[in-house]
Amino acid sequence: MSQQVKPYKDSDLGKKEQVTQMFDSISGNYDGLNRVISLGIDVKWRKKVVQLVADKNPTNVLDIATGTGDLAILMAKTSAKNIIGLDISAGMLEVGKKKIAEKKLEHIIEMVIGDSENMPYPDDYFDAITVSFGIRNFESLEKGLAEILRVLKPNGIFVILETSVPAKTPFKQGYNFYSKSILPLIGKLFSKDNVAYGYLSESALAFPYGEELNNILRKIGFIDVVDMPQTYGVATIYTASKK
Repeated sequence: MSQQVKPYKDSDLGKKEQVTQMFDSISGNYDGLNRVISLGIDVKWRKKVVQLVADKNPTNVLDIATGTGDLAILMAKTSAKNIIGLDISAGMLEVGKKKIAEKKLEHIIEMVIGDSENMPYPDDYFDAITVSFGIRNFESLEKGLAEILRVLKPNGIFVILETSVPAKTPFKQGYNFYSKSILPLIGKLFSKDNVAYGYLSESALAFPYGEELNNILRKIGFIDVVDMPQTYGVATIYTASKK
């Protein structure tokens, strides 16, 4: 069971409502700030996710916690004819819609406001489902994963890109220092929401990764679960499928 970390510790709202409020507040500068925080390496990771999806020649693709649509836009280069970007933050989706319009991809990508733990799609619907840096924001990780399993087609591919903690010295110590001290400071300097990037750091450190997340995926019912650490383990790509 994953530890639940919430953005606003003095708020009575549930995690889902707090996460929605937080991403709405930082949506305007989220893309630029993320490039700074990750030193641009996140683009390389996303391209690897796209290649894993492309290898399956999907038609219908779902990108959960799509945010401003970075991954959905990249997946428009695959065989996909229909890509849905799902997110609970209207603010993030509005930024994404503008980017999609600029690239003239409205005929392929549809941005939808919705809850990943209660999706309006039938069973066995999507050939591929992705979640990029969003799975740790689920209010109930197990419920969200079970819902993803439900709408994934048998033999379809599920790909997660999420933060993780390096296991080896000195990368582990350097990552912990950066996450706890530098990342929240950058967030405070450049974001109007002073706690947002503190939450993103805290939630990353608390979230299960590696074999722990693999075992959660298997418990839910996913098969062929594989994890692939990226850049000394500061992020991990997971792939899984369905019987």
